[in-house]
Amino acid sequence: MLRIDDEERRARLARRHGVAPGRRLDTVEQAAGAMVALHATDPAGLFLSAWARVDGFTVPDLERALHDDRTLVKHMVMRRTLFAVPRESMPVVQAAASRRIAAVERRRLERELGEAALVDDPSRWFDAAAAAVVRHLGAGEPLTSTQLRERIPELDLAIAYGAGKSWAGRAGVGPRVLTCLQASGTVLRAGNAGPWTTSRPTWALTRDWLGADLPELDEDAARAELVARWLGAFGPGTVRDLRWWLGSTVAAVRRALADVGAVEVELDGGTGHVLPDDVEPVGAVDPWVALLPGLDPTTMGWTERAWYLGPHGPQVFDSAGNAGPTIWVDGRVVGGWTVTPAGDVELVLLEDVGRDARRAIDAEAERLTAWLDGTEVRPRFPPALTRSAARSP
Repeated sequence: MLRIDDEERRARLARRHGVAPGRRLDTVEQAAGAMVALHATDPAGLFLSAWARVDGFTVPDLERALHDDRTLVKHMVMRRTLFAVPRESMPVVQAAASRRIAAVERRRLERELGEAALVDDPSRWFDAAAAAVVRHLGAGEPLTSTQLRERIPELDLAIAYGAGKSWAGRAGVGPRVLTCLQASGTVLRAGNAGPWTTSRPTWALTRDWLGADLPELDEDAARAELVARWLGAFGPGTVRDLRWWLGSTVAAVRRALADVGAVEVELDGGTGHVLPDDVEPVGAVDPWVALLPGLDPTTMGWTERAWYLGPHGPQVFDSAGNAGPTIWVDGRVVGGWTVTPAGDVELVLLEDVGRDARRAIDAEAERLTAWLDGTEVRPRFPPALTRSAARSP
């Protein structure tokens, strides 16, 4: 069996993810395509992922792609996670991942509505609420969830949770209906009513935002295509990596790997897979450093992470598996970073990286500080090491 060691995996990461100087990309569309899609759960993190990969990147570059040209689309796909997806990939991710999420989310919402005795027939209620959303958005004007709730009485319901607990409260069902309709491909996030560091989406019908409904693809064929794209960007990877990244099953992943003719390779930590035309070494790369934001697709690309995290997993990932901002040296995570209220980047190193690497990291921090130009950025999921740093005088 062909062997691909950790050093080769880190060289592939540097060459293919656009994060090493000299390997960066020209456009935000290229950056998203190189990673299959860019994480968009953290609104600021999406922009910072683009900054890390595109030389000369500006905020309007991504806003143009998302809102004007619509070459990138925010969509709920793998693992019920929001991504910025290349427009041409939308039918593939919809069939391979989103369609199943829509069914699961609808069943969950209907079950909870029934348990709370809020409606007599949860399925009929959902159909009525969904039809009302489509009718109101059909006028052609993107609307916020608040505007939709004001116009559609069905969306103004709330489900109580945590009865008798200190954290008890009520959660509105309107956003959950929109989640179901988004995952089904009926509606999409359109504009953003806030600055780039916040998420205040407006909603539009998919056929209005993109000019047509998404075509229906076969699920197995779409999954195989998505697995091939993941292997091209992240391979080699294990079955466990792919099952986690897709939010799918082991059986479905194995079928997809067989469909694309994936080749088994020996890794330092087990057995992985690559595309059949991707077995040759890519060659060493020059020393490099990078500052990647929380939930960056490189940090979140695998679930078996020892080859790039080393012992730093507990300092980088929270208990729910969300990664914070990271410092990278030659394909390894060596620390994290945070941004002060004044917009200055502060570093938190977890190991001695040597004089040359430290100088390069400092220079990258200065570059990001200059780009932020006083903008405060708070990661949605700060890890333990940056939370501690933020509390320190």
